[in-house]
Amino acid sequence: MLPALAPYVLYVEDDRINIVLMEEVFRQLPGWRLECAEDGAQALNLLSEGPPDLMLIDMNLPDMSGLDLLQKVLARTDAAAFPCIALSADDWAEQVETALQAGFKDYWLKPIDVTQLAARLKSSIATDAV
Repeated sequence: MLPALAPYVLYVEDDRINIVLMEEVFRQLPGWRLECAEDGAQALNLLSEGPPDLMLIDMNLPDMSGLDLLQKVLARTDAAAFPCIALSADDWAEQVETALQAGFKDYWLKPIDVTQLAARLKSSIATDAV
């Protein structure tokens, strides 16, 4: 079951092409809201405005790693209310396992398959809301 309000996704990504691609996907999701942050500091500022329903975090940001950002997010009392998903082109089993053990709900490989992205987003929010 999806949340009653329009889903809000915070996407933390420093690659402009990936941001444009995600924005295009969200144009196909009426009612969904996407906010983009290009580094960890900007993401933390956006979090202070209110928690998202889902947070997508690139593992290699210019100012901190995705793991570092996740630790800062989890230190906030409201962070347990929404899932965080790691995004990376690195598919090393050790990195995936480290990310999941650190608290990421899932680990999505880049390049993202845009044909399945909407379904994955909906599933991630619906699963967390149950």
